[in-house]
Parts: sequence; structure tokens; C-alpha cells
Amino acid sequence: MFCKNCGQQYVTDEAVICVKCGAQKGVGGNYCPNCGQPTPPGSQVCLHCGVALNAGNYGMKGGKSKVAAGLLGIFLGCLGVHNFYLGYTGKAVAQLLITLLTCGIGSPISAIWAFIEGIMILSGSISTDADGRLLSD
Repeated sequence: MFCKNCGQQYVTDEAVICVKCGAQKGVGGNYCPNCGQPTPPGSQVCLHCGVALNAGNYGMKGGKSKVAAGLLGIFLGCLGVHNFYLGYTGKAVAQLLITLLTCGIGSPISAIWAFIEGIMILSGSISTDADGRLLSD
């Protein structure tokens, strides 16, 4: 993901500000957040990579709740419910399959994994959904 203000690539997808220009993630409209190339003012689509520039409010507050995701991880995490909620379908399917394909024998593994993720969500270590939107408080 790239800064929309200066085009610099973010150090991690969880970053909330650009280390080059200091702009908050999602602020600006000079560069494409997908490829980092300059965009003409008012463009709806990046001319370099074709991504819609107004889609996916990168770094902006989303509709997903941090508390809901954390509690889903703690209480229903062995089924991957919190990851489905946040859009991380790959991890969610893995947790669900570990639980179901082992007839519940593997559920403690999924439950511990999910419990840790639930705590990380509630503490802010995991702060974005799969689309890069910040979780709301």
C-alpha cells in the first residue's frame, strides 16, 4: 500500500501514518494507494494500474468494530468467526477446517490461536480489516 499524499510505500499494512511525509493513512489524492504512481487531480481510476481511486477507504475508519471482532475471536474463534468478520477468509477457513476436519480434536489449537488474535485485536496490535480500513472503537 502506498501513501496517497506522497506516493511512498508504507513500511507495513498496519501503519497509520506515512514515515516520509507524516500524512495520516488515506489522506491525500496525489498518488495511487495501490501502485504509488501520480494521479491527475479528480481521477476516478489510476491510469497506471486501473484500480478505482475512490474505492476502499484505505486507512479510514471502517464500519467494523474492534470490540466485536475481539470478542468473536475470544468466544467463537475456533470457528474463525472473527476472521470472517474482518475479511481474512484464508485464516478463517484454516481455523474452521482445523476444528471440523479433526472432529473437534484440533479445536484447542484453533481456540488458542483465535484467543491470542482476539486479545491482539482488543489491544490494538491488529487494527485493520482485510481491506486496510481501521477498526472503529
